[in-house]
Amino acid sequence: MTDNSYLISAATIKEPPTTFFQRLKFLGPGFILSASIVGSGELIATTTLGASAGFTAFWIIIASCLIKVAVQVEFGKHTILTGETAMQALKLLPGTKSGKGKWSVVTILGLMSLKVFQIGGMMGGSALVLSMLFPSVATMIWVIFVALLVASIIFKGYYLPVEKASLVMTVLFTCLTIACLIFLSDTQYSISMADIWSGLQFDLSPALVGVAIGAFGITGVASDEILAYTYWCREKGYAAYTGPRDDSDAWLRRAEGWTKVMYLDATVAMIIYTSVTAAFYLLGAAVLNHSGNVPEGLKMVETIATIYTESLGPGFKTIFLVGAFFVLFSSVFATLAFWTRMYADIFGQLGWIDFFDMAARRKTIAMLAWIFPTAWALAYFFVESPVLMILSGGIVGSVLLLLVAFAAIHFKYKREQPITSGMLYNITLWISIVAIVAVAIYGLIKLL
Repeated sequence: MTDNSYLISAATIKEPPTTFFQRLKFLGPGFILSASIVGSGELIATTTLGASAGFTAFWIIIASCLIKVAVQVEFGKHTILTGETAMQALKLLPGTKSGKGKWSVVTILGLMSLKVFQIGGMMGGSALVLSMLFPSVATMIWVIFVALLVASIIFKGYYLPVEKASLVMTVLFTCLTIACLIFLSDTQYSISMADIWSGLQFDLSPALVGVAIGAFGITGVASDEILAYTYWCREKGYAAYTGPRDDSDAWLRRAEGWTKVMYLDATVAMIIYTSVTAAFYLLGAAVLNHSGNVPEGLKMVETIATIYTESLGPGFKTIFLVGAFFVLFSSVFATLAFWTRMYADIFGQLGWIDFFDMAARRKTIAMLAWIFPTAWALAYFFVESPVLMILSGGIVGSVLLLLVAFAAIHFKYKREQPITSGMLYNITLWISIVAIVAVAIYGLIKLL
């Protein structure tokens, strides 16, 4: 789908698929989400936590991946039923206005702007990998190269290339990581069931709370990725295919059908990123913690590379570096695609542009596609510590999850929903909300 996915009318209606295999043809938003997730959070934050904590924090990683998906699904369902963008929906939350915008939209603008350092860390990580592959070129030159590359790909704003590229990058690095975990069994770092069981005991040293909070905020579906999912559901066409809401039997049938497609899309994405995240953590705990190497500063990539060279052999270092570039670049790539849409939407809610005017939206997306990579590159030049930058974004993300959880409750109970949810879904959603709020509040208390 292209920009026409934002137009919802009788002309955009399409009957939903009715079988499992037919639904598979309409998956896509989850692939983009996976490309964003299977990146900095897994390659850097997760392995750093594993290197620091050993197997003891494995339960946090699993919980982070599984718990937050219910809130993601609630956002996706709301998008299909209402056709609203993320910022349109957030603007309707109760509360006061802040200038021309609602407090919720202005809060999103402020918190997301703080994450410029996180994305700068991801971009810097990509550049560090390239500098290891081609050491004759300075890292700063590679940062500029990555910024120009990602901007040139995204600035046209089309959905389909984003989906296809995300799928390819995710599959390539997923296969490499799973293979690495399998081959680890033939080395001194082999993982036993006792190791895994020890990581599921809900025990954590107080010294690791800060890293754990950051990892919870950035692994699995982070707050910004929950927001991003609404844009990808729209651009894939789920809301447009459902058609304008009229509560007729035909509309309800389509709404239920396309919601089931979205459920499958979110489930497949969850399986992908949970598997890879768990693999990254176990590799970090087994190899890096055992050897006492914790990824830090500009040596981050070199340290993480030992995971692969120790399990697959020194000859695999180059393969790892190529894969690492794609996994880090995929996060920058998917993030830029989302940020250009979200900020254009924010500008629309603040009255600065007409978001639903195709020409105005495309022009804004094209402009932001160059501005954001420039800002991220400057952030990296200023800090030059990818691990610190990325984990700081995770802490900001944990705070943002409070707003996301509040919005999910509002969508569920204050906005009329014509599709009823089962008890299992409701229980899962509340477990997700309570866990998100508890972790965010705990993190704030520890920071103050």
